[in-house]
Amino acid sequence: MLRIFNYLMSYTIRSDKKERGATMVEYGLLVALIALVAMVGAALLGVSLNDLFGGVATTIDTQVPE
Repeated sequence: MLRIFNYLMSYTIRSDKKERGATMVEYGLLVALIALVAMVGAALLGVSLNDLFGGVATTIDTQVPE
């Protein structure tokens, strides 16, 4: 019985070490994907804000007498 337990424990430890590298790659891909989504979102938000403030500036320019 002890022999089976030792075999199962050593198998679990070996499989854990093998999967640890794959897990790091998965986390790296996840972080890269989140960063890409954040950059695209910031770029789109920046364009939208630029258009919004440009419209406000144009409206103010036309409403204020010189």
